[in-house]
Formats: sequence, structure tokens, C-alpha cells
Amino acid sequence: MNITSPRRRFARAAVAGLALTGLLSACGGSGSGDKASSGPVTLPFWGWANGQDAVVKAFNAAHQDIKLKYTKVTDQLTMQKQLTNAVKAGNAPCLVQNTAEYVTTWVSQGALADISKYVSADKAKFNAGAWASAQVQGKSYGVPTSSAPAFTIYRTDVFTKYGLKAPTTWDEFIATGKVLKKHGIKITNFAGEDPSTLEVLSMQAGAHWYAIDGNSWKVDFQDAGSLKAAQVIQEIIDNDLNSKLSFADYAAVQRNYDNGGTATRQISTWQMAGMVQNFTKSDGKWALSPWPAFAGEAAKTPAGTNQSGGVTLVTKQCAHQQQAAEAALWMSTNTGAVKTMASPTTGNGVMPALADSNAYVAEAISDKLLGTNYEPAKQIVTDSLNTVTSDWVFGPDWTAMFTELQTGWAKVMNKQEKVTDLLAHMQEWTVKDLKSRGISVKG
Repeated sequence: MNITSPRRRFARAAVAGLALTGLLSACGGSGSGDKASSGPVTLPFWGWANGQDAVVKAFNAAHQDIKLKYTKVTDQLTMQKQLTNAVKAGNAPCLVQNTAEYVTTWVSQGALADISKYVSADKAKFNAGAWASAQVQGKSYGVPTSSAPAFTIYRTDVFTKYGLKAPTTWDEFIATGKVLKKHGIKITNFAGEDPSTLEVLSMQAGAHWYAIDGNSWKVDFQDAGSLKAAQVIQEIIDNDLNSKLSFADYAAVQRNYDNGGTATRQISTWQMAGMVQNFTKSDGKWALSPWPAFAGEAAKTPAGTNQSGGVTLVTKQCAHQQQAAEAALWMSTNTGAVKTMASPTTGNGVMPALADSNAYVAEAISDKLLGTNYEPAKQIVTDSLNTVTSDWVFGPDWTAMFTELQTGWAKVMNKQEKVTDLLAHMQEWTVKDLKSRGISVKG
């Protein structure tokens, strides 16, 4: 499935809130705030996304009193390491590109400023799922830059050849996979190193691996949602409906899809860029359909966990937090800036975080890839933005937990253990790990 890329999952965590004692070693806040300046305020801004340098130039041309000084970081993993060092040294930049999964990590380390008073009035400009991605316990620590539409992309020629329709539920997805298997085709790909499939299906099913219960963390890897997700995944594995290609060999994965070896992916808009750039045989043979639902349930899209769900964060060490918040808002709402970033050519092909993103959908999907299915695909993307999960919480030991989860996931892919075995192990392991860190935990 590979809704996310494993190389981006370096650190994830969540915090309970500033009033919850014993849960955090440090708390994010607004710091000393803004300092007076006799001239233009210069705000260091670190990021890695394509198109940001152009956006910075446009911002600087449009502003006399605030200037951005842009530094391009290699990638998201490098960003976390460099920011850690900068925070420790006391010279963190004012603005930092990041993604939703890292926000609470930095809040827990006391690295971010609470900029709620500067941005709350603009909340209505953003869709609910995106706005939540920059918040922890109702406080804003940045401004969302992108949304997390998620959907299925599938091979229309393959489906037509075998008389199939795009599955609307996971039950239909499995049934369709069984038909495709008879013809030597897999319905999806589960990379052995990437358990994000289990994460996003659990999220969609209403699971909460981490939650706050009073002054403690509550851990539950075996709730109804997790077990419901496990059942779907297990049936796909047991029936050999999935490819097992590692994204470490990205070219091989793309060839497999291009050649028709695997017929569907659950993805977001930014992942389509890789398909466009690598496919040579199947252009125009793809279409979009909604993310499959669980039987009897309304549509629900997993929240952004990667390049989807992007944010521009304001650091606590920034001397000009109000101006930084204003700059972040401009980059996320200015029409020219948004179009630059939404385009897979000038930016990185992500959907804007705006409440009304209809005007930008065309920028984020590919008519080359979709052919005659391009126009109906726009509505699929737009609709998914209204069903994004907004209540998922990343725990304070997410980095270590996810590493342990990866080890178990590999065993699941090799049929050495069941998904439910992995969930049971993660329940025991996570509770023990939190206790070893001196964190109050229930579970």
C-alpha cells in the first residue's frame, strides 16, 4: 500500500498538554515573544521542498518590513537532526518546514512557540484536518501548508479486462484481489519495511494507539479499530493478494505498477509525481476512486503522516514570532505561493491546506497519468479532504515504537506471525518502554 515512505519516519511523538504533569520533560510556549526592530526583520527559514526558494523570493518582493532568509535542507530526516542541534545551541531558525507527525515531538522538547494569538483569526481559511495538524491540545505552533487527500489509484485497463469495478469497501477490495490473483496480478503492495499500512488502516478504523487519560498516557494496540484493520490486512496476506516489493528499490516498484503487476495503490497527490516521472507504458490508463471504507461505515480518510499534512512551524527561540506567524500565513494563503507549491513541476505536488482547494486540484494531479479519467478525479480528491481523520495522537516514544513495529511487520509479511500477534506484542512492549522512560502510563 505504501501511503508513506519509510525513510521519512525518523521521529514521531505526541504530547498531552501543558497542564498534564509527568507526561513531558519540557513544554512548548510562546517564549519572550517579539522584539522591537529599527529596520526590516530578517527571519531565517529552513525547508527542503521544491519551490520554496521561489516562494521566498515572492514574499520578499512583496514585503518591506519582513524578509525571509531561506536555507535549503537536504531532506526531512536531515531537518530533524539539524534542528535538534540548533535548538541545543540556542540558534534555531524562526521558521521550519515540517510535517504533521513531527509537531508534537518538537512541542514536547520545548522547541516551538505557541502562536495561537497570531493565527487563530485565520482558522476558517483552512480545512479542519490540515488545521489540526499544526496544533497540540488546541494550541497552534505553526501554520498548515498542505492537506492530506488520500484515495485509490487503479489500472482501468486491467479492471475493464476482467469485468471489475473500483472497490468501495475493504471487503470488495479483498474480493477484487482474489479475482486479480487468478490472472497473476496483485491488488496492492505491502513493503516489508513499512508498517504504515497497519497504522493508516487502524487510524481509519477508529483506533487510538495512544491517548491521554488524566495525567497518564493510555496505550491500546488491541482496541476494536486496530483489530478491524488487522483482519483486513491478514486476509490480504493469507490469500497472497499483495506484492512485497521494497521501496528501497523504488525503480522496481514503479516498473511493477507500470507493467500491470500490481493494479492499485492507496496514495496521496504528491505520490503521483513519481508515477508520472517513471511510467513509460501505462500513461492514461489510471483512474482515482475513494479510499475504501469499512463495511457499513461512512467514508473516512487517514490523516496526513508524511509530506501530506505539511506545516510551517515557528520556533520558541525566534525573536520575532508575530512576524514569523504572518510570514507562515502568507506562504500558505497567497494565491501565487500556493500554486507554486501545488504544482508537481514548480513545487512538490501537494494539495494546499486551504478550506477551498478546488482551484488547486488541477495543479496537483496529472492528466498525463489519468487521461480521460482526469476530470472525474478532481472530485475524488476534493471529497477526500472533507473526511480526513483529525483525532490521531502520536505517543511520546513513537520513534522507538515505530522501529519495533517495523521489525514485527517484516515477520508478518514473511508469514512468521499474525497481525494480531504483532499488535499484542506492541501493546506489551510500548507500555514497558514508556515505564522505562519514567512516563506515567495505563494499558
